[in-house]
Amino acid sequence: MLVIVTENVPPRLRGRLAVWLLEIRAGVYVGNPSKRLREFIWNQVLEGVEDGNAVMAWNTNTESGYDFLTVGKNRRIPVDFDGLRLVSFLPPDEPEKAL
Repeated sequence: MLVIVTENVPPRLRGRLAVWLLEIRAGVYVGNPSKRLREFIWNQVLEGVEDGNAVMAWNTNTESGYDFLTVGKNRRIPVDFDGLRLVSFLPPDEPEKAL
């Protein structure tokens, strides 16, 4: 199983993803491609994400049972904790103060 979630990506990338995966909600794609196709799809995401962001998660033979990749600016960042992939949160952006 493969899941890709996109935010603020160009419509052409969303259309390309819909060629290989089913868009079950706006920006949420699922499917069951081979490893080779999964890597090809991720390269398409890297080339087309522009100012948006995306995450791709898939099942694999690891302790957690899945792995994931991210691209683009997001408060959630992947961290490696003794071989286990977890997600850390950056502090929220502070609003600019008026002078």
